Amino acid sequence: MTREKGFIYAARTVSLIFTPFYLPLMGLVVLFTFSYLSLLPIGYRLLVMAMVYFFTILLPTFLIHIYRRFQGWSLLELGQKRRRMVPYVLSILSYALCLWVLYSLHIYHFVSSIVFGALVVQIVCAVINIWWKISTHTAAIGGVAGALFVFAEIFGFNPVWWFCLVFMVAGLLGSARMYLRQHTLGQVVAGFGIGFVCATLGIIFY
Repeated sequence: MTREKGFIYAARTVSLIFTPFYLPLMGLVVLFTFSYLSLLPIGYRLLVMAMVYFFTILLPTFLIHIYRRFQGWSLLELGQKRRRMVPYVLSILSYALCLWVLYSLHIYHFVSSIVFGALVVQIVCAVINIWWKISTHTAAIGGVAGALFVFAEIFGFNPVWWFCLVFMVAGLLGSARMYLRQHTLGQVVAGFGIGFVCATLGIIFY
């Protein structure tokens, strides 16, 4: 394997691992670690995380995969701006369904607020995509940073080391997306900023 192919493989791996759909799950990890919800039974926390994982990661990933296979597109072809709207709609519907299920089951408000914040990020990115191909990968990690900021203020824990980890992942992810020529620097930076703002406001005002 040549060095260039190795870099491409590494960039694709990073993009695959840090899928744009992980924002709610990462937010739950923070919430169940630093808030009073950490006192809940481990079985209950795992059940909620499994539920959120199904609706916000597994379901939209599966639906988008089926759609891509039906169209006969590769992952890179699906990444073209004009082909991203249907995946956006599928992910938005999955997130909305998750929010409805959480509300119906009377799950704790903070849990629903994370999913709502992620839903806001998805909707805003979908609207922007009509005119400009923004990075949903960095929007997701920006949303994680926003959720971390809000919960650090609410529950009074020191988020410095978590922020360091988030920014390292954001830099690595943004570099991978640019190396794969899926986004420009402006699209990567704008994605992070929009994700941060949307998640922060979504969680605060939910």
